[in-house]
Amino acid sequence: MKYLVISCSLNPDSKSRIMANAALSALENKEADVELLDLAELKLPLCDGGAVYGDPTVQELATKVEAADGILVATPIYNFDINAAAKNLIELTGRAWTEKVAGFLCAAGGQGSYMSVMAVANSLMLDFRTVVIPRFVYATGDQFQGSEIAHEDLGERIEQMADELLRFTSALRGS
Repeated sequence: MKYLVISCSLNPDSKSRIMANAALSALENKEADVELLDLAELKLPLCDGGAVYGDPTVQELATKVEAADGILVATPIYNFDINAAAKNLIELTGRAWTEKVAGFLCAAGGQGSYMSVMAVANSLMLDFRTVVIPRFVYATGDQFQGSEIAHEDLGERIEQMADELLRFTSALRGS
């Protein structure tokens, strides 16, 4: 099975990117076939609902999402929602999310946004029959020290998310 970890932050000092890299390592340690996609390294156009779908970068990204069995989305939380880059990613790749397993790793400024991924999770479930892992990893800035995870519990929760991604995809694919 194939897996993607997608880092959605465009900030070079991103906490969600730290979480994405930790998830990547956890999946690699489990010998999963996994790839990291960092939206900060891609020149993605804004979704216009039309011509943008012919963009080669968009087509390549959609192909990678479609080929994956499971996807972890690492996103910052801004204004009680996932960031615009993550929303744009989903709008650009739409149907490629059909019948995937997806999990969320969220980095936020405060405790009050812990349910902020629900709108996009519901959209993925209803529009594309994406199976969303029902527990998200949610972290605040005090769980990091510079570019490292400083809170042991956060590392454990990311490890558990990697385990759940493998378990859910295996169950869905019947293997």
